[in-house]
Amino acid sequence: MAKIAKRVAKTREGIDVDKAYGLVEAIKLLKERATAKFDETFEVAMNLGVDPRHADQMVRGVVNLPNGTGRTVRVAVFARNEKADEARAAGADIVGAEELVDIVQKGEINFDRCIATPDMMPLVGRLGKVLGPRGMMPNPKVGTVTTDIAGAVKASKGGAVEFRVEKAGIIHAGVGKASFDAKAIEENVRAFTDAVVKAKPAGAKGIYLKRVSVTTTMGPGLKVDVSSLAEA
Repeated sequence: MAKIAKRVAKTREGIDVDKAYGLVEAIKLLKERATAKFDETFEVAMNLGVDPRHADQMVRGVVNLPNGTGRTVRVAVFARNEKADEARAAGADIVGAEELVDIVQKGEINFDRCIATPDMMPLVGRLGKVLGPRGMMPNPKVGTVTTDIAGAVKASKGGAVEFRVEKAGIIHAGVGKASFDAKAIEENVRAFTDAVVKAKPAGAKGIYLKRVSVTTTMGPGLKVDVSSLAEA
């Protein structure tokens, strides 16, 4: 326990928790402190000026990060016949129809992302109570209910990140690994921020992007100067 406390204290040396850092400086500081024995995930969290309890203030979408996420994503696809073949050819890890529904209903969810063809949705709809709470329910708004199965699978494998605002108006996501070079992380954070800004709902009033912070799995959380996110 003492070793953990000592390591945590070391990661916080030279950090001002009350300061809002420029994005580039924040990334530099976190990379210098990412000393865990595994490749830490670089994460971003945003506090938005919305109340998602109102339908016209819901924020959700998907963004393809320019440099990927750095993690292996297992993709399941609900499809039949030629669309199932298309999914397998594109690299889907699990493909099926009724038999896949049965597997998921048993609680065997060995995948990170779920895609379905439109004709499969009456079947997939039975899994709402299982997939919904996990944020995995296929949805046409984020491209996971589609006839372009190959494109959706490749996007999911290549760095597509789905986001959805939580009850407190917070969005968070992993946007890379600490092993990425600083420029790659910066580009990913900017791409994610841009997607969230473009997803601003009509019902949002006042300041939309209120607070932003970045962190690594084992590192400190750093506040980011929101104005620095718009810089080229």
